[in-house]
Amino acid sequence: MKTRTFILAAAALLTVACAGQNLEKKMQAFQKWNEDFMATYQENIKKMMADSTLDEATRQKNVEEYADKAYEEYIDYNKKVLSENKENSLGVEALKNVYTELENEEVAEILSKLDTSLTKDPFIQKLSATLTALGTTKEGMPFTDFEVDGVRLSDYVGKGKYILVDFWASWCGPCRREIPNIRKVYDEFKGDQFDVLSVAVWDKVEDTKQAIEEEGLPWPQIINAQHIPTDLYGIQGIPHIILFGPDGTIIKRDLRGDKIRETVAEYVK
Repeated sequence: MKTRTFILAAAALLTVACAGQNLEKKMQAFQKWNEDFMATYQENIKKMMADSTLDEATRQKNVEEYADKAYEEYIDYNKKVLSENKENSLGVEALKNVYTELENEEVAEILSKLDTSLTKDPFIQKLSATLTALGTTKEGMPFTDFEVDGVRLSDYVGKGKYILVDFWASWCGPCRREIPNIRKVYDEFKGDQFDVLSVAVWDKVEDTKQAIEEEGLPWPQIINAQHIPTDLYGIQGIPHIILFGPDGTIIKRDLRGDKIRETVAEYVK
């Protein structure tokens, strides 16, 4: 009986070892595919942009078409790997590559189907927390307050005005490019019904202050917020611009470009 138990235990250990080796090979193949894909993608883009036989408009059109096709291939491959490896760390690595491109509902469904052994993975825990935060701060929900160095979001939001809140950082190019759009809206609508608030995240205080001076921002600022508001609101990228109603209700999230003015004009008369 003892001999039989020993043999069964040894066989189980061998199975685990083989599974581990197989996973390692699959992980290596996965990493190589992604590395080769990105190298090929960058090389092709470089060649297409340098093609002097075509005019600039045609080159740009070709690049955009190729990028769209490559993007679809990249997403499809990683989603396929994810679907085949919901019980191991390879699935987690594939999810890291695509989760920002998926709808929140799809991500939630994927998380629900992952093996329970993966729930302690730091990335999975962080992603789960982000989805929870997005659920509690979605459009139509009341605002979630936070405090930074004695200044609270509720000092501005929920005080009877529509408040456009811009979560940004000085080093973020897209953030700086949205400032003129915000400034136009501020100049047009500022008054008893409307105001703007900037919240600097993921940034050094001195860099934020310098950017505020360079941009000449006239509206209120909360600086040095770091990850406090982005964790609470499930913000994964900046700029992230939210319009809050007079009572603090979240009206619209992730506003950009012309949508900023269109949305504000819809509510502020």
